[in-house]
Amino acid sequence: MKVVDIKPGLRVNLAPGHIKGLYLSNPVIAASGTFGYGMEYAELVDIQSLGAIICKGTTLNVRKGNPQPRIVETDCGLLNSVGLENIGVDAVVREKAPMWADWRVPVIVNVSGETIDDYIAVVSKLEGVPGISGIELNISCPNVSRGGIEFGINPELAAEVTSAVKAATDLPLMVKLSPNVSDIGEIAMAVEKAGAHAISLINTIRGMSIDVNKGRPSLGNVTGGLSGSAIRPIALYMVYEVAKLVHIPVVGCGGVVTASDALEFIMAGATAVQVGTANFADPSASLVVLGGMEDFMRKKGIKNITDLIGCANQVS
Repeated sequence: MKVVDIKPGLRVNLAPGHIKGLYLSNPVIAASGTFGYGMEYAELVDIQSLGAIICKGTTLNVRKGNPQPRIVETDCGLLNSVGLENIGVDAVVREKAPMWADWRVPVIVNVSGETIDDYIAVVSKLEGVPGISGIELNISCPNVSRGGIEFGINPELAAEVTSAVKAATDLPLMVKLSPNVSDIGEIAMAVEKAGAHAISLINTIRGMSIDVNKGRPSLGNVTGGLSGSAIRPIALYMVYEVAKLVHIPVVGCGGVVTASDALEFIMAGATAVQVGTANFADPSASLVVLGGMEDFMRKKGIKNITDLIGCANQVS
């Protein structure tokens, strides 16, 4: 395992309310669904220099996902309808976690389900497994027909699933929120009250594309989730609003491509950021973002990234 220099000024804690915390060497995280299980990128970039890796969405059983085609490029973004294709939690525990246990970079498992019992069953299988540092509870996926999004658009259901999962695991718990709601602040406060250690937002925005030559939807599942630079202003606004309402760390995601993008989220109140779609265009995107943040801090004489968290929220 490569030993990486941890710069104290970049260190953040995503779960200060957890007995052990969830400490990251820096605030740049590879987002779920864009970085596989981490090892896919290991030969291309120094993954150990990342703050954390969130593995692709994991369900109780193997999922084949949605029909092809699953990905369509749009202006300044990407529509995806993968449908949570994954190997299932048992294979994650058996095949992936033993490798993660030898890494310095913490790996957080993104968990999805159709029922509360599904979520509980998955996290129970992850409990106490070496190599798993935390849970990202996905209650916001717009690309599946049941579960997930149903919990993410209702504050009572969001709180119920959060509370149930919190009771089933001792791992730090981050809940990923959907932008496809009328009041994301209400959902955020509900999951905080239910015991979440952190909140990540936003997931993709529901959208679609039509192939005019074929006269039919471009995606096999008709609709998908829009990600990339096109949604960054929306994500930034939601992070800004939620960060003023909750007292737990917020992780911003949605269109982070450059260091400036990441710094906007930090200044809006995020403790960390996730880099997602940008990884498809450039496998080193997360590290480029991190390097740019370090350069910014050095030029500005900023000693600790925490000094920037929420500074834009302090403007009267």
